[in-house]
This record gives sequence, C-alpha cells and structure tokens, in this order.
Amino acid sequence: MATVAERIEELKPGEVRLVIAASSLGTIFEWYDFFIYGTLAAIVGKVFFPASSDVAQLLLTLATFAVGFGVRPLGAVLFGYLGDRLGRKYTFLVTITLMGLATAGLGFVPGAAQIGIAAPVILLVLRALQGLALGGEYGGAAIYVAEHARADRRGFYTSFIQGSVAGGFVLSLAVVLGTQAVLGPEAWQAWGWRFPFVFSLVLLAVSLWMRLKLSESPVFQAIKEAGEIARNPLKETFTYPGNGRRLFVALFGIAAGLTVIWYTAMFQVLYFLQNAMKLEPSMAQILVGIGAAAGLVFFVLFGWLSDRLGRKLPIVTGYGLTLILLFPIFTMIGHAANPHLARAAERAPVVVGGSDCGYSPFAKTQPSACGKALDMLSKRGVPYATNRELSGVIIGEKRLASAAVYPSETELDSALKDAGYDLEKVRPSGGNIAIILIGILALSALSGMTYGPVAALLSELFPPRIRYSSMSIPYHIGTGYFGGFLPFVSQYIVAKTGNPYSGLWYTWVVVAVALLVTGFWLRRGDLTAMDEPARGG
Repeated sequence: MATVAERIEELKPGEVRLVIAASSLGTIFEWYDFFIYGTLAAIVGKVFFPASSDVAQLLLTLATFAVGFGVRPLGAVLFGYLGDRLGRKYTFLVTITLMGLATAGLGFVPGAAQIGIAAPVILLVLRALQGLALGGEYGGAAIYVAEHARADRRGFYTSFIQGSVAGGFVLSLAVVLGTQAVLGPEAWQAWGWRFPFVFSLVLLAVSLWMRLKLSESPVFQAIKEAGEIARNPLKETFTYPGNGRRLFVALFGIAAGLTVIWYTAMFQVLYFLQNAMKLEPSMAQILVGIGAAAGLVFFVLFGWLSDRLGRKLPIVTGYGLTLILLFPIFTMIGHAANPHLARAAERAPVVVGGSDCGYSPFAKTQPSACGKALDMLSKRGVPYATNRELSGVIIGEKRLASAAVYPSETELDSALKDAGYDLEKVRPSGGNIAIILIGILALSALSGMTYGPVAALLSELFPPRIRYSSMSIPYHIGTGYFGGFLPFVSQYIVAKTGNPYSGLWYTWVVVAVALLVTGFWLRRGDLTAMDEPARGG
C-alpha cells in the first residue's frame, strides 16, 4: 500500500491546482459572506438598530457582528467532529452551504421600522448561523490543502487559503462599491444595500460546483483505510498526549495574536478613517480595499518563506514589529487622512472637566451635564481628554462658558469651528492618499507575516486523526473572542476615552501576550508527523 507521501507525489499538477483554487475560492466566498455585514455596519445599524445616536447604532451593530464570532467555537466543535469522522470534503461542503443561505437571508429581513424588535432578533439568529458555519469552514479548507501538499511546499500552498480570507474582505468592498455606483445613492439607501447579501447565492453556486469536483484528501483516505478514524475526536483532542500544550499555544500564541493584527489592518483602519478622521465612506472603503488587495502578496510571500525559514520565525518577527510600529503607522495614517483635524487637535486640544463626568455610549440621555458634553463631542468624532479637577469645556486656551457651565450644541459647534475643527467629510489630496496606502500596506505586511504561515503550522501541529477538531477549536476561540470582539471593544474604548488611537491598546496587549506564548512555548518538537496515520489514546 502506497504511503501518504507517495500518494501526494503521484498527484498531477492540475489536480493540486484545482484543490488550491476550489478551496481558496470557497474561502473567499465564505468570508465575503461573513464580512459583508461588517462592511455595511453603518447602514445595517440604521435599519435594524434605531437608537439615540450614531455611536450607539455603530456599537450595537458591532456587538451583533461579534456574536457571529462568539458562535464560531461551537461550529468548530460540531464540524471538527464531523471532519475527523466523515472526512474533510463533505464537511466543508455543508459549511459553505449554511453560510451562503444565512447570508442571503440577511438581505431579505425587513427592518425594525416594519417588524419592530423581531428585526434585530432575526438578524442575530442569522449571524449566529454564519458563525456556526465559519467555525467549520476555515479548518476544513486549510487542512484539505495542507494534506495535498509536499512538506517543502506546504506553507506556500496553504498561504493561498490565508490570503483568501483577505480576498473575501476585498470582494465585499468591491461588490458594495460596485452596487453603489450602479444604483446611485437614493436606491442604495432605500433597498440596494440588500443586494450584496443576496449576491451570496451566486457565490454559493460557483463554490459548490467547484468543490463537488474534489476528492477526499490522501491523508484522510489513509486514516480510513488503516482503520484509524478517531471514535471521539472531541475527547481525544483534550486527551491525546502533549495536545494540551499545543492547544494552549494555538489559542493564545497563534490564533489570538494573528487575528487582532488582521482585524486591525482591515476593520480597525476602516472605522478609523470613516469615523475618527472623517473621510467620505466610499473613499475610505476604496483605500482600504486597494491596500488590502495589494497586501495579499504578503500572505503568499511569508507562507513561501516559512517553507525555508520555519513557521515560527516570521510569526514572532511580525508580532515584535507590530508592537513597535502599530501606533506610529496609525498616527501617520491619521495625519495624512485629515491633516486639518490632526493639527486642530494638537493646536487646540479639547478638555472636559467635572467631578461627575460619566459617559455611557448606550444611554439615551446622559445623567450629567458633563456627560452630555462628552456625548456631543463623541457624536462629532472630536478627540478629547477629561480632567476631574476642572469644570466645563476648554478648547485650546478658551474656556466655553454658558448659564449651565457646559456649552450648548450651537455654542460648541461655533467654538470648534473657530478653533479650526473641520467636521465635514473630507477627501485627502493625492500625496496624502499615497501615504495612507503606504500605512495600510505596512499593516497588511504585518498581517501577512503572522497569518501567511499559520495554516501550515496548525496543520502540522496536530495529529492527523484529530487534526480537524484540534485545529479548529483553539483557532476559532482565539479568532472568535479575541478578534471578533475587536471592532466593538476598540470602538467602545475610543467612545469612552475620546482618543481615536486608544482602541489600539487592545491590539497591542493581545499581541504582546501572543509573542510571549509563541516565543517561549512553541517548540520545534511540537510539529507532529503530518502525513501518516497515528494511533491515538
């Protein structure tokens, strides 16, 4: 009987290309389905979450976005079990079907104005189904490609799966911008925003057509022929010798670190440009889309390099550089995106003082006059600092005074305008656009360093008979809870502190922990035999 390595060597180049193409396209389509919600967060908030302020709408929308990530570990358990018991191919056929149907459903749900509270409830259910499906998709696609690859090409081949995740984000932006251009602003706001969700049915059909052409992976075929299929993959995931430490490293060292960098490079920078820096939404989406598309090469490059340098070196290097460069890159982007606003904030900083200066982004009415002042500044996206020893609002050297100590909206707007705060939507100059793109490319490079080699690393980290479960569970807990909640947590921090850069501390802390865990606990001996069946406990 031929070994797994011999079976892989016998694969024709065309067969390998089909495996990579079908798996990568399916991953692009599935992540498109997932990201289209995040791309349209602003308009989804208005339709499904009518609230007292744009800040509350955005936070509620991002909280629902996070729910999809929160459910992903359940999908990892369910589909990981099926993938180890029934095979890789049929499991990710089920996941992509579930994802496509749930996404299309989002396009048909009436808004809160039509069906009231039922609208956000249905939205929440469909997001949960999306998360369930995604919990099984990534592991299946990554493992399927890895189990068709020679050891010296595994990082390169699986890097296309990694790049496909970013490809799904780029596709979501492209479809949104294309639909807006064809329909115009009025039709887009009225009903056209639903088209990108319904369009997922077309992507689902294409993906199923390609994936049905595939055969089961050589590794799973060998496991099945040898009678080594795990009886209870979930149980063995936690009892297989040495797997406990591998799970710990995969969760806190790999999944958590790479995912916060990725979401910072894609979503955090998008919200930063749209909200804090006041760029026109379409301009922000185009810039992030161009930067993300151009940055796809970094995923493939560092996947390829991991075949030569090892999986660990690019990842820990990327973590270290992120800690050094994260704040400088965003500062560079911010100054280029809206130099007038940046100069106004430096020349005439806003300070709000008061002993009872509490602020809740979700409250319909702030309980104190100071909180109302913070709410007005937050709604306008104006950065501010607080000082409990002072009272009132100070812009630069000017204290705003009124009968109630704190200014009215009219007085505040007038003072901000006099201080040089231009709160209208802006379009940067050509030179500044280039600087913004350089910053986004730098973030994409950091993401590529940490994300490109990961599919190969995680596939090699776990034994074949329980690989689907062992890889999917820590990956989706890490990406679901550390990454999925990043947009909500970071924007909440920004809303509470008034500092548009303060949300980056979430990314910085998680990456610092990931660097320590990966640097000290990921060992060369952890990479198990990739190809042959291994009898478990």
